[in-house]
Amino acid sequence: MRIEHDILGEMPIDDSSYYGIYTARAVQNFAITGVPFHSALVEALVIVKKAAALTNCTIGALDKSIAGAVASACDEILAGGLRDQFVVDCLQGGAGTSANMNVNEVIANRAIELLGGYKGDYGLVHPLDHVNLHQSTNDVFPTAVRIAAIRLLKPVTDCFADLQTALQEKEEEFSTVLKIGRTQLQDAVPVTLGQEFGAWAAAIARDRWRLYKAVERLRQVDIGGTAVGTGINAPRIYIFTMIEQLREMSGIGLARTEYMMDPTQNCDVFVEVSGLLKASAVNLTKISNDLRLLSSGPRAGIGEITLPAVQAGSSIMPGKVNPVIAEAVNQTAFQIMADDLAITLASQAGQLELNAFLPLIAKNLLEMLDLLQNMLPLFTNRCIRGIKANRQSCLQKLNESFALVTALIGYIGYDKASEVALLCQETGRPVREIVLEQGYVDSETLDEIFRLERLTAPEVLKVKVR
Repeated sequence: MRIEHDILGEMPIDDSSYYGIYTARAVQNFAITGVPFHSALVEALVIVKKAAALTNCTIGALDKSIAGAVASACDEILAGGLRDQFVVDCLQGGAGTSANMNVNEVIANRAIELLGGYKGDYGLVHPLDHVNLHQSTNDVFPTAVRIAAIRLLKPVTDCFADLQTALQEKEEEFSTVLKIGRTQLQDAVPVTLGQEFGAWAAAIARDRWRLYKAVERLRQVDIGGTAVGTGINAPRIYIFTMIEQLREMSGIGLARTEYMMDPTQNCDVFVEVSGLLKASAVNLTKISNDLRLLSSGPRAGIGEITLPAVQAGSSIMPGKVNPVIAEAVNQTAFQIMADDLAITLASQAGQLELNAFLPLIAKNLLEMLDLLQNMLPLFTNRCIRGIKANRQSCLQKLNESFALVTALIGYIGYDKASEVALLCQETGRPVREIVLEQGYVDSETLDEIFRLERLTAPEVLKVKVR
């Protein structure tokens, strides 16, 4: 054991631990979720620390050997090392100070070892005087959250692109499957199954584009603003050099915000991005609900499509197969919507020069991105790509409905079409049979009216009502 000191006193720290007294106290204070702060946030914080060390060395504020040791320690962490040392709970008071100090202490103690010292010998490398030089949690943490979110957004956007492609492939595959469309869960007018998939693809395309553009909202960072955005204790040359280092190290086109007090205290950008993720969850919920309806039954429901069977559905009902992937998508989407609400509440709760609730914002925003990245490939590959059309069921339900009468309005008028619909309901006979029996149009004309492309597209011919 080693003994470390802070303003509250001293505390024994296990010799194997790379974190120090600040982290140890935070572990005791914030035993809440049992989940440490996100690995992507760890990496983003370490990137900031390495950039700061190299920047401070460049401007002559940090000894070259110390800067080199700090940078090497950062490289080890970015390569996957020491990940078990980041132990502070994802929910923590202090606007992220505990996470920042956890990173500072781990980097400092590993750098000390690299310089030949022993953990806790902060005379060699100090977590604050060296690793945190010219920084504050209040500019480091918001910057790191933005970097982490941008890095996670790219694969999520790619996942939406794959889902869009899969839906468009089904749109083409089912382009000749004529079926009944439904409004308010009642029979409406004919559509193709492909058109339904095309509408879903269009919604996902919007989600993909919105998230692609969301990166622009996150690119502006307040690094160098230190405590409240005024830049106290940070040399001007540090601020401008630091942003260049961060661009190079992160591979992201970061930009220094014009007014550093703004992103230090205002979190509306996170609300905006979270809202875009929520919008995608809304679309995913709608699509999943539709898929479960269209595949319901399979005998006693709608049964117009068949979803891939991925596992047995019941512990008591033999042969039952449930739409479990679609159900999982629904649940994931509900969680994303809940995360968005938490982000909204946390963002509006900031006071004056700082938002103390940024750890909750970070936790939920990064969780939303994780959920989408994990769920979307399952939805695409284990559900959408394997969907089959039940053509006979689609055609049978269309013929049994009276929806075809809408196509007759331009030929026989609304009143006569209504009479046909009423007779269909009363007798259960098909539209074609009643129309021919009544002599409203001949068989050849009816064939022309009921062609697929005439039923599912805007009218081309102008027909005078008789």
